[in-house]
This record gives sequence, C-alpha cells and structure tokens, in this order.
Amino acid sequence: MTSRLLMPVRTVLTDRTRGAEAPAGDVPGSTRPTPILDREHPLVTALVARVLRESEARGAVTDRARLQVAHGILVTAVRPVYSVEDRRRVSRTLRLGRGSCSQRMAVLEAVARSLGVETRVRGLLVDGTFWYPRFPKLRAFVPEEVLLAWPEFRLDGADGPTGADGPTGADGPTGADGPTGADGDNGADGPTGADGDNGADASTGADESAWVPIAELFTGLGPAEHGGGFTNSGAETLFEAVARTTVDWDAPAACAGSAPCDLSAHLRTDLGRFSSRDELFDLHGQTLCRPARTLAEPVLGRWSAGAAA
Repeated sequence: MTSRLLMPVRTVLTDRTRGAEAPAGDVPGSTRPTPILDREHPLVTALVARVLRESEARGAVTDRARLQVAHGILVTAVRPVYSVEDRRRVSRTLRLGRGSCSQRMAVLEAVARSLGVETRVRGLLVDGTFWYPRFPKLRAFVPEEVLLAWPEFRLDGADGPTGADGPTGADGPTGADGPTGADGDNGADGPTGADGDNGADASTGADESAWVPIAELFTGLGPAEHGGGFTNSGAETLFEAVARTTVDWDAPAACAGSAPCDLSAHLRTDLGRFSSRDELFDLHGQTLCRPARTLAEPVLGRWSAGAAA
C-alpha cells in the first residue's frame, strides 16, 4: 500500500488536466532565471564556466554536447540523495553537494538556460509503487503518487547525436559536503511571473529546433547494449540512467510492452508542459505536504541513493 496522508491536497481538475491544455509545441520555454533556477548565482556561474572549459577541452561544440558534459560533471559533483524539497534553489543544491534526482535535473536546466538553451518541464504524476524497490521496508510511507518535473531542452535541429559525449570518470567532486543548516522550504520560491520565450535565445527558429526530453539528450542508447533498463534500485537514479540506457514514459514502439525502457505503466497522470518547474509546483504543489517535508528532509536529505532502507 502507499500513503496519501503525507501528500498535499492536489487539485487536478483544472483546464489543463481536463484535456484542454495547450498542445505541447505551444508551451514556451525560457532562458530566464527563476527562484529555483537561480542561474545568476556565483555558484551556478562557476559551474557553467567549468562546463565551458571542459567542453572546449573535449571538442564539445554543440548545445547537446555541452549539456552532456554538464550532466557528466553533475553525476560526480552532486551526490544523489532522497531529498524531498523540490523547490530548493539550484545554488543551494550546489553548495550542499548533494541532491535528489529532481534537484539535479534542475541544476542541469539552470546550466542550459545559462548557455542560452530554452528549457521547460513536463509534469508527471508517477505511481508511488515505482519507488518500492528503494524502500522495501518503508512501503507504507511511500506517497501514493510522486510529482516529477521532467525537463525538456530546445535544441537546434542540427544538434544531433555526438557519440561518446557522456559522463566521464574524471569529473571529480567539487568539494566536501559542508554543513546543511535548516533544509526547509524556501519561502521566496513563489510564482515567477511571465516565464515566456526569451528573444535572445540561441535557437534558430521553430522549423529548425525541437524540444528534446532529458532522456533523449543521449541518443542511440538501448537497454540490451548498456546493462539493461532502469530498475529504480541501487545507486543509479533516473538522473544517471538517462546517460546509460533509454528511459521513456510514453511507450514508443521502440520499447513498448515489457521492454526495460518502457516506464509508461508507472505514469498515472500527464499534467502537460510548463514554462518552468516553478510554474508546475505553483499550480500542483510538491509531492509531500509541508509538515511531511519538514519531518522527512533532515533524514532523507542526507540518505544516499542505494543505501539500505
């Protein structure tokens, strides 16, 4: 069984969730900073500078290749934990040196926006049973559904696969995890206003660019050749998995049915696209209610992914 007691009262019967939402292609992204994606913070700008240096050293010249480099840096620089504060600022995640799958995806989004790549998110309500393998003895406390902000990046149509531009073992940690202080909700994380299209974005036009989900940043992957599909167990999280194997919530023909890359059976509700994760959480809240987050974060926020439950 899964628990609803820890979850906020979520209203899903809105115009967006009754099927009247705008077509995916009509939801704009942005390169602007938001309360969560605080890309102008010195810690974020320092990370972006590192990404540019390493990209130049590796000959990564396209936006896709640079994002692959950034992903590889984050895999080793930010330790995976089970933090439940989805609205945590990117700069705080970098300062702590640890973060949840969602928080590390937010960091990648902030890097993308700093590089002039528009981002947006797809709101997914995923069945809580998907996380049972991680918490076999705590299933009664797993939320009935988990709200996931699944990033999408607007890339040039010519920005095709780059081959082996994946995470590398040489990308070491950025420093020791410092004291965490109070890991509470950030009261300033409110609505971000008009998170619209940025006229200065580097994309070359709707006919030459496309929205690419995070799972498709690394193309040409298949479960059979890369050690099997994602199982949501062990130290590997969704954030690491997208660089190793195919992950898809829509059951495309390539991995429909029982193939390991098909996660569509775990998807309860597709909430549509949002111009930012801030907008998604403003409208639908976070996975856990505030009292539950306050009690859980001191433990889960330090609990490494893959550690015994």
